[in-house]
Amino acid sequence: MPDVLILSGSPSRTSRLNGILEHARPLLQERGLNVGGIHVSDLPAEALITADFEHPAIQEANRQVENADAVLIASPVYKASYTGILKTYLDLLPQKGLHGKIILPVFIGGTINHLLAIDYALKPVLSVLGARHILGGVYVIDSQVQRDRRGQLVLEEEVKQRLNDALRELIEEVLWHSGKKNRLLPGVNRRAAGN
Repeated sequence: MPDVLILSGSPSRTSRLNGILEHARPLLQERGLNVGGIHVSDLPAEALITADFEHPAIQEANRQVENADAVLIASPVYKASYTGILKTYLDLLPQKGLHGKIILPVFIGGTINHLLAIDYALKPVLSVLGARHILGGVYVIDSQVQRDRRGQLVLEEEVKQRLNDALRELIEEVLWHSGKKNRLLPGVNRRAAGN
């Protein structure tokens, strides 16, 4: 069972969003968390478009969400919102499919003007799906993720710091809620102190 499920709403496997997720996954795993992943673009298009709740691939994806302690929801921003493909999948989750989950939104967009897309486009939908523990989220501008000479995606240091801070908070919450307090990060004692 994954402690953390990475749900990618990018329609492209070459998206700069993947650089962010490639940075996040090992940091989560280093803390001993099991990390699973769903690329919504890998789910059957017909099942998504026709809202086929009974399709085995949709049921398996929903099982992964149900079994996760936390979900990192990642998406590029198009037209001031998350992707349509992500919305089609979120529509196939059960009514309270995110109840009890810790949620970390991570968005990437072309401009700072869409910074509030997490708060105004995504969070209301997450709330309807039962999410009550939604972390602040991370918004990255496309230009802050570049390809090096070898074609590898490289994050700016400022982005790494913000992402690391958000992941540290996610890890702390997951370990606390799952009763694995002994694996808390060094220096993280807010919960252990009873706050």
